Amino acid sequence: MMNEENIKKVPKRLLTSLLASVSAGVVPRAGAPYIAIGRQDEISALLSDLELVNDGGGTMRFLIGRYGSGKSFLMQLMRGYALERGFITADADLSPERRLYGTGGSGVATYRELMKNLASKSAPEGGALPKIIARWISELQSNIVESGVSSDSDKFAHALNSKVLSELREIEFLVGGFDFAKVVSEYYLAYTTDDDAKKSACLRWLRGEFATKTEARRELGFNISVIIDDENWYDFLKLWAALVRRMGYRGLVVFIDECVNLYKITHRVSRENNYEKILAMFNDTLQGRAPGLDIILGGTPQFLEDPRRGLFGYEALRSRLCDSRFATDGFKNLIGPVIRLRRLSDDELFALIVRVTNLHGQNYSWTPRITREEMVDFLKICISRAGADAMITPREMLRDYMTVLNILMQNEAVSFSDIAGTVVTLKKDDDEKEPILSTPPRPSAKFDPNDIDI
Repeated sequence: MMNEENIKKVPKRLLTSLLASVSAGVVPRAGAPYIAIGRQDEISALLSDLELVNDGGGTMRFLIGRYGSGKSFLMQLMRGYALERGFITADADLSPERRLYGTGGSGVATYRELMKNLASKSAPEGGALPKIIARWISELQSNIVESGVSSDSDKFAHALNSKVLSELREIEFLVGGFDFAKVVSEYYLAYTTDDDAKKSACLRWLRGEFATKTEARRELGFNISVIIDDENWYDFLKLWAALVRRMGYRGLVVFIDECVNLYKITHRVSRENNYEKILAMFNDTLQGRAPGLDIILGGTPQFLEDPRRGLFGYEALRSRLCDSRFATDGFKNLIGPVIRLRRLSDDELFALIVRVTNLHGQNYSWTPRITREEMVDFLKICISRAGADAMITPREMLRDYMTVLNILMQNEAVSFSDIAGTVVTLKKDDDEKEPILSTPPRPSAKFDPNDIDI
């Protein structure tokens, strides 16, 4: 758990971006560990997957939870952990224009988004593809020098070329590997000769940006038999997983969020083609045919469980992903492919409120005018809403709380009780509004804010 000492070290630029994201209900792309509360079991399970990938295996997980429950946040958190541990990451959100399978470029559009967001520890914001290759070439050069070959000698270029070809030969026998290795090799040659036009063309091919093979051949200046398209983009994702391990990284971790957009596809055949792609990815990773690849998909319960349009409506996936009859509520099981995000406990939600209060005060250089007891009252108000005791999500709670802090900061004459007194809630049985009671129902009996170590 993050302590106060660590909170004081948050860089201003990062903190401002973090709080802006939280206020808007958007998952922060950086700084997630500073507001990470709970989810220790889920994080441990996903970290164990990274160790499996490091050992040359493959794995696939489904993060399932309601909107705002923390799926995307957990993905960004794991993305940061993976980068720190020496993995390459790639992430993309699905949309009507980006799918796992589709025609007219909707399939390869997902691959392009993944490549755009390709990240390494030295380039965590994305766009790391040229840096990854440059680092690899630099390390090969250093290894050759350490072997006793001077960088000024005639043997150096020959040794480097032989080393590159030897590394790439390992992936030539995979699907699409020959052309993939050819383009990477040509990029290496262009890199050593400072041929920017050739490097740009090779990067375009590796990113899947060519629409036709004719265009690719014209731009590359050499013959190529395939381009990355809707049909084969996943094969090239597996090639990247193999190559980054040859480059000295521990593996490739792919995050694909907003999978509910597949559930929303109205055309049955198109929807099932996407589910067929998920099945192929699942089988590859679990059967050892995608070494070094970790895939994490995020979706809602409807995306998984709907018997007509969800994954459970596709029998091959339902039989693999449905819960065992022995897995009943109350039993924890995070080893299977599906991780269902539980509702954060009252203690965890309160700890999150305290954490955000401290960060808000640091960012705006003020002492938030809200007491610990008023924070408890705020949480009670949130939980007292109809159904919120079981369904409250961190997103909606934090958005409301950031609004409270912003009002208190900008209106010195206003107190928390003034703001809380204006809140209204819906009755359970109708749409008629009524004020919340001055003493809202208490959260669960186990909740005691005085027992929390922030």
